[in-house]
Amino acid sequence: MSRHIALATLSACAALSLAGQGLAQATVDPGSVKSGTYALETSHARVVFSLTHMGFSTWYGDFSGSTGTLNIDPKVPGAAKLDITIPTGQVTTTNAIVDRELKSPGWFDAEKYPAITFHSTSVVSTGPTTAKVTGDLTFHGVTKPVDLDVTFKGAGTNPLSRAYTVGFDARGSLKRSDFGVSKYVPMVGDQVELMISAPFERKGD
Repeated sequence: MSRHIALATLSACAALSLAGQGLAQATVDPGSVKSGTYALETSHARVVFSLTHMGFSTWYGDFSGSTGTLNIDPKVPGAAKLDITIPTGQVTTTNAIVDRELKSPGWFDAEKYPAITFHSTSVVSTGPTTAKVTGDLTFHGVTKPVDLDVTFKGAGTNPLSRAYTVGFDARGSLKRSDFGVSKYVPMVGDQVELMISAPFERKGD
């Protein structure tokens, strides 16, 4: 038994060492990011939304399975292009009954509108590692402009996948009633806050 524990400990230490070496290669300088076309790393991307519930609590939901592309040149950050597709049928909360309701015609109507899409129209730097990304958000068959406040997290070679990866966090907000989703407003909040974690892998590496 002790031999198995020792081997497991050594394996864990080796994995941590590899991860540490990989993290040491990451850069927080957006100017050093490799230019090119990137694909969203779906398995680690998160799209989380929140809104008030009956005035007593903040309620959260999550989308999995998002896909997208990013075209970026650090020398011309304003020319970056971002496209994201979020499958409405993959919304999850901590309540399976609510999950089914959210996919129904009264809410996201996932069968009729299977995706939420975001297509950037402008990128404006707001600081050394931040930018405001404005784009057209299409949700529930309605398209409206939405702003995302984006923060550069870092870039480098992922020590596990060996893929060159660049990552961002983003925050934004919208009124769901603007997109025709007004059920239970105002008991369930109209204002929806978005929190997005988006790692992208460079194509061709």
